[in-house]
Amino acid sequence: MSFSLFRKAPQFWERREPTSLLLWPFSWLYGLVLRTRKLIQDSGLLKQTPAPVPIIVVGNIRVGGTGKTPIVIAVVERLQQLGWNPGIISRGYGSSSQLVPLQVKSQSDPALVGDEPILIAKRTHDQFPIWVFPKRQKSIQALLKHSPNVNVIISDDGLQHSGLTRWPAREGGRDIELVVRDERGEGNRFLLPAGPLREPATRDRDATLFTAKAKNDPHKQGQQDEYFLGRRAFSLLTNLANPYQLINPSNHQTFAQIADSYLPNQISKIAAIGNPQCFFDDLLQRGITGKTIALADHATYTPEFFEHLNTQCILITEKDAVKCAGITDERIWVVPMTLPLPDSFAEWLQSILQRPDPYRYNL
Repeated sequence: MSFSLFRKAPQFWERREPTSLLLWPFSWLYGLVLRTRKLIQDSGLLKQTPAPVPIIVVGNIRVGGTGKTPIVIAVVERLQQLGWNPGIISRGYGSSSQLVPLQVKSQSDPALVGDEPILIAKRTHDQFPIWVFPKRQKSIQALLKHSPNVNVIISDDGLQHSGLTRWPAREGGRDIELVVRDERGEGNRFLLPAGPLREPATRDRDATLFTAKAKNDPHKQGQQDEYFLGRRAFSLLTNLANPYQLINPSNHQTFAQIADSYLPNQISKIAAIGNPQCFFDDLLQRGITGKTIALADHATYTPEFFEHLNTQCILITEKDAVKCAGITDERIWVVPMTLPLPDSFAEWLQSILQRPDPYRYNL
């Protein structure tokens, strides 16, 4: 679930101030809806059919991106190395595939299937089946019908999707719920619309994946301690690789070469992701200064947008590059990002996925 009223995260989401307090009654109503929905689920009135293979949900409780897609890529590649045959499902944010599930390939149209699924397909060279549809159970059915050898499915987002039946590992099952958390934490810890949370920060989860170092903010330190108290967590640090030219991917430059070749006022850093500042900060750590342009998550690009930029070098994310097909601006350079998984995390995943099917003995 998202909250389309805000195209960008408002500042009052980060701390409790008059605007967030004014909106709090609406957050209370939203929380009431969540509690009612959970009561209905727990009552067993709605019969749901579990997937025949384990499900790994990589999601967040905060609106906007926290770095899920690189984690999905890293998880699916590591599972393959461990001998599994993984598949991927996604809602396909911004897609128009509302009638039937669609399979995603690296050359798919982002307007049909969304930008993030195509990024996954490109980065994994179409090795894994990827299906998108708002109703994830239907995506699972389509995926397994098309690729019956798949024995584990990764869901890109979906923690709040009540139709995605799962038996979490913490309850003895073999399905895994992962909450991705970046340096912004939970902001003011209010639910939408007074705060950034889709559901309470107290929600249970099998593990938290922390994608950045926490900022040294004494006002949030206590909240961070409370968040992690008694909960499994893994730190996953991202790495930026050398940028490549959009119109010629075989042409690479190092960050040092870019910094030496262009004056700071002739470099533009652009990102249309959930947390653009994270991308800008990572580039700054590699010596790339310059102008920054933060756009709303999933924003689209046109040749005219870039033509109006008075700059000599433009740095964008790989997710943005997916939406730049057909743009031939030689100034655009794409910054790849990798996210290595700790061995301890991979071993923990393996130990849970190898559990016997719990439904076989409990249905």
